Amino acid sequence: MELTDTTPCSKRGQIIEAAVQEFQDKGFAAASMDTISARAGVSKRTLYKYFESKHNLFQSIVATLSERITDTLDIRYDPGRDIRAQLTDLAWAEGRLLSSPAVMAMSRMIISETLRSPVLAAEVQGKIDKKSAFVAMLRAAHEDGALDVADADTAADEFIALIKAKAFWPVVLGEEMLTNAQMEAVVESSVDMMIARYTRA
Repeated sequence: MELTDTTPCSKRGQIIEAAVQEFQDKGFAAASMDTISARAGVSKRTLYKYFESKHNLFQSIVATLSERITDTLDIRYDPGRDIRAQLTDLAWAEGRLLSSPAVMAMSRMIISETLRSPVLAAEVQGKIDKKSAFVAMLRAAHEDGALDVADADTAADEFIALIKAKAFWPVVLGEEMLTNAQMEAVVESSVDMMIARYTRA
């Protein structure tokens, strides 16, 4: 799992990787900063230089995932392009996130912890939201006349659910991540269903 490409400092990236593994193995409450420093191959002094507490480390993992999501889903509606092509690009942006071992490892860890702790769930809510990009695309397509989407919020939920039903939740529950060919099939099927549902008569 490589997180270092999303962080400016290799040691910081090593620590985040180690923390994700530790939180996955033991849960947030039982996770040890000593073990995290050992897993990362850094001293405790170095660990605390970057992260003042275990809670701060957890927040940094959430921020890392949020940054990855924001960068990947920076897709805007283009009135001059075919709507199917644009929906396909958006679905593939989501698909690439769900094909990343690092993203999936962080997602599993965060989901696990938010189920254990309502406090953590409240902190995380909204920070790793991918829905806004879908809402913006569908709303703009409706306003431009490319789609008939009266409720962009609901349509975005539907689009995301189509993708995650096969490419996210099974993996969270222990199945293998989809191959590129399998992800392509999920993307095409999801786009087909959105086009069929929301194309203007």
